[in-house]
Amino acid sequence: MQMAPIPSENGVEGDDEREDEEADEEEEEEEEEEEEEEEPRLKYQRMGGSIPSLLANDAASCVAVAERMIALGTHGGTVHILDFLGNQVKEFAAHTAAVNDLSFDTEGEYIGSCSDDGSVVINGLFTDERMKSDYHRPMKAIALDPDYAKKGSRRFVAGGLAGHLYFNMKKWFGYKDQVLHSGEGPIHAVKWRTSLIAWANDAGVKVYDSANDQRITYIERPRGSPRPELLLPHLVWQDNTLLVIGWGTSVKIASIRTNPNKVANGTYNHIPAFTTNQVDIVASFQTSYYISGIAPFGDSLVVLAYIPGEEDGEKDFSSSVPSRQGNAQRPEVRVVSWNNDELATDALPVHGFEHYKAKDYSLAHAPFSGSSYAGGQWAAGDEPLYYIVSPKDVVIAKPRDAEDHISWLLQHGWHEKALAAVEAGQGRSELVDEVGSRYLDHLIVERKYAEAASLCPKLLRGSASAWERWVFHFAHLRQLPVLVPYIPTENPRLRDTAYEVALVALATNPSFHHELLSTVKSWPRAIYSSSPVISAIEPQLNTSSMTDALKEALAELYVIDGQYEKAFSLYADLMKPVVFDFIEKHNLHEAIREKVVQLMMLDCKRAVPLFIQNRDLITPSDVVSQLLKASNKSDSRHFLHLYLHSLFEVNPHAGREFHDMQVELYADFDPKMLLPFLRSSQHYTLEKAYHICVKKELIKEQVFILGRMGNSKQALAAIINNLGDIEEAVEFVSMQQDDDLWEELIKQCLDKPEMVGVLLEHTVGNLDPLYIVNMVPNGLEIPRLRDRLVKIITDYRTETSLRHGCNDILKADCVNLLVKYYKEARHAVFLGNEEDEARAKKKDSKAYQETEKSSSLRTTGVKSKTRGAARCCICFDPFSIRDVSVVVFFCCHSYHASCLTDSTYTFSSKKGTKDASSEPMSHYDYDYEYDDSDEDDDQKSANRMRCILCTTAAS
Repeated sequence: MQMAPIPSENGVEGDDEREDEEADEEEEEEEEEEEEEEEPRLKYQRMGGSIPSLLANDAASCVAVAERMIALGTHGGTVHILDFLGNQVKEFAAHTAAVNDLSFDTEGEYIGSCSDDGSVVINGLFTDERMKSDYHRPMKAIALDPDYAKKGSRRFVAGGLAGHLYFNMKKWFGYKDQVLHSGEGPIHAVKWRTSLIAWANDAGVKVYDSANDQRITYIERPRGSPRPELLLPHLVWQDNTLLVIGWGTSVKIASIRTNPNKVANGTYNHIPAFTTNQVDIVASFQTSYYISGIAPFGDSLVVLAYIPGEEDGEKDFSSSVPSRQGNAQRPEVRVVSWNNDELATDALPVHGFEHYKAKDYSLAHAPFSGSSYAGGQWAAGDEPLYYIVSPKDVVIAKPRDAEDHISWLLQHGWHEKALAAVEAGQGRSELVDEVGSRYLDHLIVERKYAEAASLCPKLLRGSASAWERWVFHFAHLRQLPVLVPYIPTENPRLRDTAYEVALVALATNPSFHHELLSTVKSWPRAIYSSSPVISAIEPQLNTSSMTDALKEALAELYVIDGQYEKAFSLYADLMKPVVFDFIEKHNLHEAIREKVVQLMMLDCKRAVPLFIQNRDLITPSDVVSQLLKASNKSDSRHFLHLYLHSLFEVNPHAGREFHDMQVELYADFDPKMLLPFLRSSQHYTLEKAYHICVKKELIKEQVFILGRMGNSKQALAAIINNLGDIEEAVEFVSMQQDDDLWEELIKQCLDKPEMVGVLLEHTVGNLDPLYIVNMVPNGLEIPRLRDRLVKIITDYRTETSLRHGCNDILKADCVNLLVKYYKEARHAVFLGNEEDEARAKKKDSKAYQETEKSSSLRTTGVKSKTRGAARCCICFDPFSIRDVSVVVFFCCHSYHASCLTDSTYTFSSKKGTKDASSEPMSHYDYDYEYDDSDEDDDQKSANRMRCILCTTAAS
């Protein structure tokens, strides 16, 4: 760059010219920097492996890429299967002439090829399966069914110079060709995606739906484009609906709409063909170069551009023939948008490019996830590779990776963009440290504290010392609150002081009180001491800087410090619903004494039972007094009613001094409960309660109070005159048990015929209806008197019948009970010790008949008449001198058990009764049991022991 001439000393204009020239130079430098700042999109490398040796004596003609391998066709008719490093895996000598096109199926298990020798060959890559079809004319394009390996139909489409597009499938008797289209010149390209087949001939591009068996669309060949023999059209499916067409210097992107009439099983409704699918050209543009290949690149396109030679530079690209051999320029890979905006351009150093034509190059891209050939976006983890094939070279193009991008950004001083790239996780750890350290210092200098704080977790990571250094540095700058959300609590864990300084910084700034609360809740309690933070907050309690968030944070700190009563006080003031669980958890029932109003306003349904259960700690007087002093009188009265009502239900006498107030509260908030309260309570003033009921027009309550005050007549008048309920009046008079009141009721009803009739109906059982009838004035017309008299008589008869029935039942019960008592009186009572009873159960009848006179038996004391001087009525020995059991009868006779047994058998033997002598002693009934059935009693009478004296006398 030339400098401007030096101006003269007094040449002011010269100075101006120099300044203008320097400004122009700076602008030019900035423009050059902007041009240089454009980052490349792709990076390139030649494929090695077997490629150099394979192409040494042959020339590449086409390429296809599957998920696991690459197929390379040559002019010698050979198909080479390569891995992604270029190493040959398999080789098929499929043809005798140049291979024009290759196609994989979706699974990458079959490779199809077509050649100028007129044959189409499909080889299995993992099996020995091979299929060959001869069409006797050069075949230029082939596409396998994407599901070729899955379906037994083995379908493919192919076409060539004959102008026929063959649709081949396997039938019962072998493979059969169907001509899908013909008559519009040679088939130059064909691509198959799902059920859609796109092909290009001399007329243009057509799309056929194999599932619907009909042609979808026709896209005309670009006008003025070179002959297809010189510059082939290129078709690429970007996804199931987008078809990218590159032909000559024209690019079109067609969108095929999904058939809305397709049903769930894959069939189509029978509708006209023009309504089944629609095709829209969503993008179209012209280029300044010939298109030798095209492929999708995300939302953009990768175009392999062939640049005409300098001699053809001024010619019209739409009509000129490609450059003559020996004058061609390097092919270029251009990344363009759908609007033809060039995003990147790279010239490829291909071997022998000077001698190649546009159709000598081909471009293929790595398959998308789940598809071997056509379309869509790559899945996460897939590497979008592009393969540029020339006769003697294969170049791999792929996007620059993150480290390439980061290095380029660092070279240009763009730390922010470099850090953003590092955050993607693709860069090495060394890059993170390098970018982070430089960028963090830059942000602090620029006073972008919040941004610097947000980057600290990524930049400082697990270094505790680095974190502490930046915490105190932010505190020194008074910017620590912006760093607090990012300070780690573990891995690494900092010193206690760092956390305490951070919390104090939040507490002293009102705009960060909410952050303080969330931080106190989220940080573990063990990493800091709460005392310094509490000491910093407590002076603000009664100042204007005290906010609800700061109060709650202080409460949380009190909890951490074990000061539960102070925490409860703040929770109650803040009306936090957790306060009730907090009380139960920490047993703070004594602390609720001063927070009655707050707890009631928070949740009266939980507060009322709490106060009642702890009324020994907080008396009803305390609760009532606080509620009466509340600022909101309407709410406080309602709360007072709820509390006193629940207290009365638990203990009617606990709040007796407030029963007068409770009468008024019931009248205001729950009038239905007032009457039960009046009936249950004895601690309210009747006059006050009566005035309240009169004021509220509560008639039934007035009646009850008047009756309780002794004004029964006034109460009765209120029932009759105000309520007009004679049934209520009858019930009231019945409860009073006052005959004068009955007469008053009758008198007040005599001038009301309807009430007289109702009175007649409801006094049965309480008052003689004849008495009422006699008092009715002559000539008084009583509605439905006849029916009512019939009812009275019927009820009277029913009552009489019920009384007679009850008397009969009573008499029968008395007789049954006397009989039962008589039977019980006939039973004996056996008095003995437990050893005798156990022995009696174990002995058989004969052994038990022997008299036991063992001295080891314990004497059983005989109560009543058997004690002391009582004697046996058979042997006349006192009971006290013999250790045997005693049997006592209700007739006051008593016997030794042995004497009675011997006498019983003697008496039975005299009668000649043998069965009685064989009965064991243990079977006799000594208890109070009885038999309701007389027949059973007769049957068992032989087995029961009877008094000998009484039985003999009866005999």
